[in-house]
Amino acid sequence: MRQQIVTVVGKAIRKASRLRGGGGSALPGLFIERLDPHFMKRTLAQLSRGVVIVTGTNGKTTTTKIVVELLRAQGLSVFTNPTGSNFTRGIVAALVESVDYSGKLPYDIAVLELDEAYAVKFAESVQPSYSLLLNVMRDQLDRFGEIDSTASLLQRVAKATTQGVVINRDDPRLNSKSFTSGIDADVWSYGTSPELAKFFPSDDQMRSGHQAVAPEITSKDDTRLQAFQGSTASICYGSRSVQVELKLKGIYNILNATAAVALTRRIMGPELDETKLLSALSDVTPAFGRGEDVIIDGQIVELVLVKNPSGFRLSLRSFDPNGVATMIAINDNYADGRDMSWLWDVEFDSLRREGVAVVAGIRAYDMALRLQYDEVDVVNVCPNLTEAIEKFIDTNRNRPKRIYCTYTAMLALRKQLAKHATMEKVL
Repeated sequence: MRQQIVTVVGKAIRKASRLRGGGGSALPGLFIERLDPHFMKRTLAQLSRGVVIVTGTNGKTTTTKIVVELLRAQGLSVFTNPTGSNFTRGIVAALVESVDYSGKLPYDIAVLELDEAYAVKFAESVQPSYSLLLNVMRDQLDRFGEIDSTASLLQRVAKATTQGVVINRDDPRLNSKSFTSGIDADVWSYGTSPELAKFFPSDDQMRSGHQAVAPEITSKDDTRLQAFQGSTASICYGSRSVQVELKLKGIYNILNATAAVALTRRIMGPELDETKLLSALSDVTPAFGRGEDVIIDGQIVELVLVKNPSGFRLSLRSFDPNGVATMIAINDNYADGRDMSWLWDVEFDSLRREGVAVVAGIRAYDMALRLQYDEVDVVNVCPNLTEAIEKFIDTNRNRPKRIYCTYTAMLALRKQLAKHATMEKVL
C-alpha cells in the first residue's frame, strides 16, 4: 500500500512540475527521497537480474547508453536513467516515471550511470549485482579532492558489488592488488593493446609525459581494443577477434564501446548472442551532448562535452579543426565543478590555425585568457550563452560548427539549438 501511495504522489508531483514548465526530473526525486527513503531500494528489488552501476570520471553517460542498447539487443528489458541525472534523486525520479500506478517496475535489469560519490551512497542502499569502473582522472577537485580519494570511492562500490566487477586494467589506480583486495565478486577487465596505450594515458602518465604502457593480458575474462581506424574498431575477447563499424565519434568512445562489450559479456555469460551484440553496437548513436550532431541551415553543429583535462585533450585529438568554426563554452556551476584551473592542463595548439570564433559561458574570460597563452586567436568573447550561440550561428552559416562545452553550458545550448532544429528531447 505504501508503494502505491508514494507512486501516485510522485507521479502527481512530476506532472505538476511539467505543467509549470519545469523538466520534472529532480523535484519528484527529492520529494520522494524525503517522503519514503526506502522507495528506491524497494522498487529496484523487483528486478530479477539486479542492478548495474556504471561509474568513473570519464565516459559514464555514453557507456551506459551503449550497455543499455547491447542488453536490449540480447532480449532484456532494461531500466536506466537516460538524462544523465546521475545523483540518487535522479534515479528516484526516473523510477517514479517508469513504475505503473501499483508501483510495479516492469523490467529485468537496471543499468544506472552514477556520479562517483553518489555511487557509494547508492551502493549503501542497493547492492549492485554488477559494476563497471571506467577510470580515475582529476575532475571536480572541489568535490572529490585528489584522485586517490576518487579511487577509494570506486573501491567501495566494487566491494559492495555481488556478482561481477569490470575494471579498466590500463588505469593503475584500478588495476592494482591494493584496489582489488577485498572485492568478493568476480573481477573482469577491459583495456587496449600495447600499440594503442599511447592514445589513452592514465592521469599520472598524462601529467608526467611518460609513455603509457598497457599491462600484460593474462585472463580470458579480458576484453581488449586491439586496433581502430577511423570509426572501425577491432575488439578481442577470449579467443575471438571481431570488427565493428561504429556511429560513435571520438577515440574515447571506441574505448567506451570496449568497456560496454566487456560488461555485457559478464552479464550475459553463456547466453550471449554475439551477432546481436555486434549489430547493436554498430547502431549506437552518441548520447545527448556527447558528439551529438544538429543540422542548422544545412551545416552540422556538433556538441562535444568537456569537463576535465583528460576528456578535453582526447576531444581535441579526436576532431579535426580544419575548416570548422569552433566555439568553447565554459560554466562553473556545481554540476560542472567550481574549480576551472584544469583548463591550464589542456594544450589548445591544434586550434591555433583556425582560431576560436566564440568563447562563452560564466568563465568565458578565463577561457579566452587560456587560449591567448597558446596563441589561439579568439574573435568574440560573450559570457551570455543565448547571445553567444546566436552570434556563433549567424557569423558562421556556411561552415560546419563544433562547440566544446561543460555540462550546464551544454544543457543551455541545447535549448537554444532546439529553436533552430529538431533535437532529441531530454526530460
